Amino acid sequence: MDCIKQQRPNKPTELVNESIPNVELLVIDETGTKIGIISRREALSIASQREIDLVVVSPESRPMVAKLMDYSKFRYEQQRKLREIKKNQHIVELKEIRLSATIDTHDFETKLKQTLKFLSKGDKVKLTIRFFGRMITHSDVGRTVMEKFIEAIGTNGTVEARPKMDGRSMIAIIAPTNT
Repeated sequence: MDCIKQQRPNKPTELVNESIPNVELLVIDETGTKIGIISRREALSIASQREIDLVVVSPESRPMVAKLMDYSKFRYEQQRKLREIKKNQHIVELKEIRLSATIDTHDFETKLKQTLKFLSKGDKVKLTIRFFGRMITHSDVGRTVMEKFIEAIGTNGTVEARPKMDGRSMIAIIAPTNT
């Protein structure tokens, strides 16, 4: 049996013109000067005379604060600011670099270059060493490799999580330094 969700009509989040409850409002005109505390009906008549909208800017305050403004222009400005904020934000990703307890020097240097590239882009790096078969008995060799790798990163990254065993894997997390 399928469970059907009932959809409720979206309640307007903005209180504009007729959606404003019938209360006393502190009204501010488009230039920023206070008109005073008046009823909703009077405020709506003033807004219609000036051919602009009445928008509640502070619904929590008593009395509610409403401003006379062009609502569509106000909404456009808010959406533009949100787009600008989203465009400028950077999402930090967690990249994984797999090492081996028996890694050779060239492979070590290649993985180090890749790690430094990730850190310079602002991403976190998760270092992993998997121990297969009887290699788990020599986990100290893997720890030495990982410590050497972290030391090679130097000031380009900060250790967020020290190397620790997690089942058959050793894991460490490196975050980029904020410079």
